Amino acid sequence: MSTVRAGLALAVAMFTVVPARESRIDRPAAGVALAVVPLVGVVLGALLGAAATGLVVLGAPGLLGGLVAVGLGALATRGLHLDGLADLADGLGSHGDAARTLAVMRDPGTGAFAVVWLVIVLGVQATAVGALAERGLPAAVVGGALALGLGRAAFAWIARRGVPAASPDGLGALVAGTQPAWVAPAWTVVLAAAAFPVLGWRAPVAALLAAVVVVLVTAHARRRLGGVSGDVFGACAELAATAALIVLATD
Repeated sequence: MSTVRAGLALAVAMFTVVPARESRIDRPAAGVALAVVPLVGVVLGALLGAAATGLVVLGAPGLLGGLVAVGLGALATRGLHLDGLADLADGLGSHGDAARTLAVMRDPGTGAFAVVWLVIVLGVQATAVGALAERGLPAAVVGGALALGLGRAAFAWIARRGVPAASPDGLGALVAGTQPAWVAPAWTVVLAAAAFPVLGWRAPVAALLAAVVVVLVTAHARRRLGGVSGDVFGACAELAATAALIVLATD
């Protein structure tokens, strides 16, 4: 099984509920998976935007359509990124040293910081997707594709060369440092350019804001943890998509 094929299969199997019959999990395949996974986000985001628009066309309020779309998105990804967001929120909220923070993040319990972050992020996403759905199918489909594509492009920002893993095991150790520095900016430009004909100025602004959020959160997590972990990847994916959706939903 070639590395490229293995990476493509891994990108689908690891980040969605779609089963992959063949999957090879090693560092080269994981590196390819992170480089191409924005495509997975684009497809998923387009489908969720279409679902929200369909509900609005049938008479549902925009917020209801957005809530359903966000819920479907969580199901389609097994809540993987939301789990990372919750764990990172609790960890950073603990105000301990790196070892203590990582221990809190590994704890299966859910603390107050996680609940607050999840409520805010999911609420903003649902409201924004609903607003896009009320503007029509093109805005919702392209907006959803851009937001989730940018969310997955966050992985390449976090896993760029020179950024260490916070611990010797887990997803962070598997993929940290696998991405050349140009991959994430390239995705940011490509996604923004592709969405520009439909979304106009909002597309590049959303892409820029998503990238800034990821860089800042990653830098803070790296200071607190000594590196990056799988939870940082999941949290940044959700935060980048949320930042993009805020811009896209703005009149």
